[in-house]
Amino acid sequence: MPYLILAVFVLAYLLASLLWHVPVLVAAVYGVMSVTCFAVYAIDKRAARTQAWRTPEKTLWLLGLLCGWPGAVLAQQWLRHKTSKTSFQIVFWITVALNMGGFAWLCMRYAQPGV
Repeated sequence: MPYLILAVFVLAYLLASLLWHVPVLVAAVYGVMSVTCFAVYAIDKRAARTQAWRTPEKTLWLLGLLCGWPGAVLAQQWLRHKTSKTSFQIVFWITVALNMGGFAWLCMRYAQPGV
């Protein structure tokens, strides 16, 4: 299911780009935040294994909410990190829904209609 959500988002982004000419900057923000979020998950995974200082869950959720959730989804799947903690997953998927809803709202509200 996580990969399906990523595919749906990519298709929605492409459709929004065609319909409303979403600026390339939006893709850049998602890309940078996703790489950042993936890196933070990897650091937290290493900390979990070595019993070092952990990244607070609120930080992981915030990074996901701020356009990093695609990287978080990949990190969760590839690193097998934060996938079995149900309480974390519930809040995480709420942040994904909020981000996608915000993306759709901003596209419809502020983007320029296609020519």
